[in-house]
Amino acid sequence: MTNEMATRTACVHAGREDFAALRVHAAPLDLSSTYPLGSPEAAEHAFDVFGAGGVDEEEPVYGRLHNPTVARFERAVAGLERCEASVAFASGMAALTACLLALEADAREVVAIRPLYGGCDHLLGSALLGARVRWARPETVAEAITPSTGLVLLETPQNPTLGLVDVEAVVAAARGVPVLVDNTFATPILQNPVDQGAALVVHSASKLLGGHGDVMAGVVATSEERARRLRRIRIATGSLLHPLAAYLLLRSLPTLPLRVREAQAGASALAVRLAAHPLVARVDYPGLPGADPHGLLGRQLRGPGSVLSFEVVGGRAAADAVLAGLRLVTPAVSLGSTDTLVQRPAGLTHRFVDPSALAEGGISPGLLRLSIGLEDPDDLWGDLAQALDAAVPALAVAF
Repeated sequence: MTNEMATRTACVHAGREDFAALRVHAAPLDLSSTYPLGSPEAAEHAFDVFGAGGVDEEEPVYGRLHNPTVARFERAVAGLERCEASVAFASGMAALTACLLALEADAREVVAIRPLYGGCDHLLGSALLGARVRWARPETVAEAITPSTGLVLLETPQNPTLGLVDVEAVVAAARGVPVLVDNTFATPILQNPVDQGAALVVHSASKLLGGHGDVMAGVVATSEERARRLRRIRIATGSLLHPLAAYLLLRSLPTLPLRVREAQAGASALAVRLAAHPLVARVDYPGLPGADPHGLLGRQLRGPGSVLSFEVVGGRAAADAVLAGLRLVTPAVSLGSTDTLVQRPAGLTHRFVDPSALAEGGISPGLLRLSIGLEDPDDLWGDLAQALDAAVPALAVAF
């Protein structure tokens, strides 16, 4: 769909292809946990199809195997990410877990580029799923790969420092090893990693795709061949996305381009103001001068996005004072909602990341991650400025 029409139009019409035939205007919501069987033979055939990772929409059999509302959301995301298929899960971490479980037995090594979302970093580093990790920088991917490497994993923009990674360069360095890109921060509005050769595109759909802070979901866009293996894992682990969540996500997709661009405009304005504030040591945001040394903005990434981070002078004490002084911005984890959220990664989302990795990645105790919502940027700046100014006593104590 996106090859034939503008992304903004595709977001409105994604998943609606059969609405006219169904004579409906809103996405149907199917909450069935089980389905009447057409015949014993048809049901047995459907089990064979699902067991091989396929889809039998005529004979869904059971809600853990297939749900029509979830399938509609999957078709929509696949189209927006320019992939053959997508597979939806109960959360972003469930989606990542399935990708790791899908690794072949002789290729259960992952080369991962830090920084990553803290939950992802912890899952890889803990080896809970039996996959080994080799940490790398974008320029050291080639030397990190071994015959046992089954996946190269990265985020761009990175969480929480907003660094940009050249996906095409990483794909070249991977020399045929599949590359997985977490596209949560950018969304299909600003970036399509498959255009640069990525094999799998992962979203925590709880964030910008959902956009209203009321849904938990994850999704992997990829080829049909890889989707089949992911579906088998999803059936075995019972991690199918709930149909109500899929319905809410379908409701949110039409406004995704508008929400992303409006929040991005606010983030761009606030990044400049924060960079000029005397109590801000640094601001991480792809749209600022010098933040994109490889020229990826405009080539790979179509806009700097709606998330930024900034380091408060005075470290953790001053950062905590800023959080305590906010009146409009909501201190909370997650991102991509209609309201602006702020949190301290070193203490929350990245709490279980190795301290040396935090330091190397620039995730200091005084770093705050800010996800811009749809409020007026002047109102947001007024709140941030008064909170920063109120942190002066804490800054004196810190020094």
